[in-house]
Amino acid sequence: MITKVVKIDENNIDMEKIREAAKILKNGGLVAFPTETVYGLGANGLDADACRKIYETKGRPSDNPLILHIGRIEQLSQIVSEVPENAKKIMKEFWPGPITIIFKKKDIVPDSVSGHFGTVAVRFPSNIIARVLVWESGLPIAAPSANTSGKPSPTKAEHVLHDLNGKLDMIIDGGSCDFGLESTILDLSGEKAVLLRPGAVTKEMIENVIGEIDVDAAVYKKVTGDFAPKAPGMKYKHYSPDADVKLVKGESAKVTAKINELLADAKGKGLKTGVLATEETKALYNADFVLSAGHRNDEKEIGANLFDILREFDKLGADVVFSETFSYNGEGMAIMNRLNKAAGFECVQV
Repeated sequence: MITKVVKIDENNIDMEKIREAAKILKNGGLVAFPTETVYGLGANGLDADACRKIYETKGRPSDNPLILHIGRIEQLSQIVSEVPENAKKIMKEFWPGPITIIFKKKDIVPDSVSGHFGTVAVRFPSNIIARVLVWESGLPIAAPSANTSGKPSPTKAEHVLHDLNGKLDMIIDGGSCDFGLESTILDLSGEKAVLLRPGAVTKEMIENVIGEIDVDAAVYKKVTGDFAPKAPGMKYKHYSPDADVKLVKGESAKVTAKINELLADAKGKGLKTGVLATEETKALYNADFVLSAGHRNDEKEIGANLFDILREFDKLGADVVFSETFSYNGEGMAIMNRLNKAAGFECVQV
């Protein structure tokens, strides 16, 4: 298969290219497209065979649910059986935007999309290219991140091309994604609101709208065994580069000293070393490659850069990457969730 790459300017959308992409989706093909979070690998969300291609193309476990994207709010009634009051409040406050809501689903949604739960995860993206594409297709579009399963999510079209070239029909290059971390996932299908995946819409922001919410244990710790994930990113190792990622947590000076100690040991074993640092600390490390995620107090900057940096370590050929850690407050919860999963929840405390 030849993967066609087309560029679309969000400020001057080429509808001919959009219609070409929409036709591919309607015919059961795969199209990668930008959202404000990461690039998605899109297929007809009501076509079980098309969605099966997503799993095959990514190498994605079949019990890992997909998110359906809508282009206008009117599409929601096609796929969900009820919209709770809390969902209406969240939609009014944050849609279109980087938050996915889990609803009870209608039978039209294939069980393979929902992981065989009676629910469906729905997102209304703010990226205008994504919204126009979904609306033009006339379908809810299933779209997990457009990368090889387990690897860092793509925030640029070149990341998609690196992972999936020759495995999908088209990539829409709409430039770099704004947030760089996947959407927040909030389960509103039960009696209690539960945060399943943190993102740019933070726990604090949600609680300001609907009151106290629960946080699923999978956000903070590794889950094993027969655990059935209700949303993407909950069960399996994710966001990980080829290099081994190791987190070091503690007081800043102690973290720096410990990382330099671990670097010396790794170099003694002949390994190429990397450090994921911040602007404030990047000059303090004796690694082969030191990359800054941004300023420590700028969570949006760090979130936007995180996956690109993890991919950059692969380009550089790092064997092991040591990373500083961040606060769980605000968007820091999303950053730490991704770093913990990249490291398999292994962390050195100093």
